[in-house]
This record gives sequence, structure tokens and C-alpha cells, in this order.
Amino acid sequence: MERTRILIVGGGFAGVECARGLERGLRPEEAEISLVTPASYELYLPLLPQVAAGVLTPQSVAPPLRRLVHRTSIIPGMVIGIDPHNRMCVIRLISGETVNQRYDRLVLTPGSVTRSLDIPGLNEQARGMKTLAEAAYVRDHVIAQLDLAAASSNEQERKERLQFVVVGGGYAGTETVACLQRLTNSAAKRYPRLDPDLIRWHLLDIAPKLMPELGTKLGRRAQQILRERGTDVSLGVSVAKAEERRITLTDNRVLPSRTLIWTAGVAASPLIGTLDAETIKGRLVVNADFTVPGHPGVYALGDAAAVPDLTKVGGAVCPPTAQHASRQGKHMARNLVAALRGEPMSPYRHKDLGLVVDLGGMDAVARPLGYEFSGFPAQVIARGYHLMALPTFTAKARTVANWNLNALTGDDFLRTGFLSRRPATLQDMEATDAYLTQERARELTP
Repeated sequence: MERTRILIVGGGFAGVECARGLERGLRPEEAEISLVTPASYELYLPLLPQVAAGVLTPQSVAPPLRRLVHRTSIIPGMVIGIDPHNRMCVIRLISGETVNQRYDRLVLTPGSVTRSLDIPGLNEQARGMKTLAEAAYVRDHVIAQLDLAAASSNEQERKERLQFVVVGGGYAGTETVACLQRLTNSAAKRYPRLDPDLIRWHLLDIAPKLMPELGTKLGRRAQQILRERGTDVSLGVSVAKAEERRITLTDNRVLPSRTLIWTAGVAASPLIGTLDAETIKGRLVVNADFTVPGHPGVYALGDAAAVPDLTKVGGAVCPPTAQHASRQGKHMARNLVAALRGEPMSPYRHKDLGLVVDLGGMDAVARPLGYEFSGFPAQVIARGYHLMALPTFTAKARTVANWNLNALTGDDFLRTGFLSRRPATLQDMEATDAYLTQERARELTP
């Protein structure tokens, strides 16, 4: 009997948990499992700002796939086109070669990319915080601005290099500005020629509240903590124009700055747009059991899918969070095992456990199961949650060791020179221009 070919697209929370669940639920002779991902690790995205700030090493938040899956064949590349008629995917390997991969069951978990808007200069000047490479680049860039400002005698240049702008008042943006400001404040002590008061961080969001999902009280508390550290938090404001040495805001203010970090939301992977299927705000419409209407044998989950949230009313869909993605991956594995054995699949249902936001040091805000905490108790909850969610003992041990080492010794403010002479645009870092139309994918598949 020929084994069923299962192809999982994406090595994030949903894809890896699905592969692990399939390995547990299926015998080797039942299915051939393949996972397509350009990275050799599963990125624990919630701790990425701490990597940029030097609190954690990259290995702490990027457990290798070889530790997580054992029978799954890992294809190092990215799916750039899908031909559902012939059940074939076009894959661009990390070597640049293009190959075709046939499947019987296709599980789409390509995740999301940084959402970009039609703002003059944004694509050229903005840097993201979505990948390990982006975090490494942002860290190098921020430390480089301190080095260059300290070496310059031009007052205007110093002002431009020492003002940093982060756009996006959600989870990612708030933690990014909190962690990186602690980095620059600590680093300033090593630069006797720099006035620490010249280092300014700005957090912008077009929304009227900071992290509204936390509730009014905790959102205000997080905002208060940032402002007490010296961050200029501007709500109801965004970027109107981005240039190399200045950023114009929608309220007509002009900030002299050479650093724009863009975390203003996410969008589903562009791969979803290559399918002839219905979408909601760019996310693929799926049933509660992850099946894609009109596409037999195709399933979608995670950030790229609009999975119905059955714990709420009014047609709500699950938010694109790590919590939902990992649980959906496990549920998808159980459903696929059931489908292959002729058993009924079940709808996904999970009540959100809450949100934790680590602001660095002793500061955090958390809302687990509807209860509100701030300060040190919230920090204990936040870090406890992250340790619980990290998938391997090695990653947990590295993370604890890094937290303790950073608390005792601080940072060395090391620059690696990563992409120092090449602008790391969102398009380059997240490969958003790599995808094929369905017609082009069909041309490349036999």
C-alpha cells in the first residue's frame, strides 16, 4: 500500500506542532511527512525583542527542527506556488533552485509577514522585527548609531542618529521599544562623549489606545512605564513619509531620525494570495476543522488562515497569535490522522488564555485568564509562560541562563557587522516578492 504524502508548508508554531503530532499519531508505513521551511529552526517569536536587545542569544529562541521532529523530511526552502489541480507545489530551495513536490494532503501554515502600507519611503527605510535576521540587523543598526554619533562632531547628525522611531503599539512594538530602550540607556554609560538625554525613543500607533487587547488599565500601565523611562508615546499618529534622515508624521511633526522600526501589524503570507480561494482581510477562509472550501485535501491554519473562533459569537476568527497557532497545529494533526483512517474530524475550539508583555527588567503587564497583574508578579507570570511554551528543555535552559547572565553582567554591546553595507528592507528580509501566480505554478508543474 502506497503511503499518503503529507506536505506541510511552514516551520512555525502551527507547522511544527502539526508535524510532531503526525509523527506521534501515524505509523511510518501510513504516511510520508514532509515539512517545507527556509529555516532550520522553529522561531519562538514572542521573545525576539529580547534577542535584538542582547538579553537572549538566538539559540535560546530558535530550537533546531532536528530536535523537534524525527521522521519528518525537512525540505530547506519555501513554497512559492501551488497547483491544486495537479496536487503539486513549486519550491524554491535555499540554494536558489526550483523543484516540484507532489502531495496527497497539503497543510498550509506559511504564517504571516510584516504588514506594509502605501507610505512614501516606507519600503526603503523601514526595518521589521519578524525574523531572526531582522532582530540581528536591528541590534547591529542601533548600536552602530551610538558608535557613529559618538564619533561625530556634527550636532545635527548626532540628533538624527540618536532618535529611534518604532511604529506599532501592539505586543511586538511595545516590547521592541521597551527592550531596545533599555539597551541604549545601558550602552550610553560606555560612551562618555554622548549626552544620554539626547537618546530618544518614539512609539507611534494610529490607534487611540496602547495594546487594547490588554484592557484599559493595563494598557495605561504599560504606557506609563514606557513614558517614565523617557519614551515618547504618541497615539492616533503614524508615519506620513519616511526619508533617510527624517520621518514626517501624520500630525505634521518632523522627527530627525535614521531609524524606523515597523511593527504595525501583520498580514498573511503572500502565498495565500496565489490560491484561487476566498479570503478575509488576506487570511484564507477555512472551516472550523481547517478544511479549505473548494479545495479537497487542502487545509490551512495559523496566522495565514481565518479559523472560526467558536468560543465567541458574531463570526469572530482566531487572532494570529502563537498560542492559537500551536494549539491549531496539534488539533490539525489529530484531524488529519482521523481523516486518513476514515474517522470524522472535529472543529477547533480554544479559549484564549490571555496575554503577557515583558517590558524588561522588573517590569511587565499580564492578563492571564482575565486576571490583571503588573510589575514583578506580572514579570514572573510572563517569563513562566514563555518557559512553559518553549518546546525543548535545551531552549528553556539556555533562556534561563541568558536571563540570569544578563541580570548579573549586562550587555557587551557587540556589533557583528551583519548586512552593514546593505539596507535590510522588509521585502528582502521576508521574501515577500518571491511568489508565483497559480497560472505560473501550473506552467512549472508537469
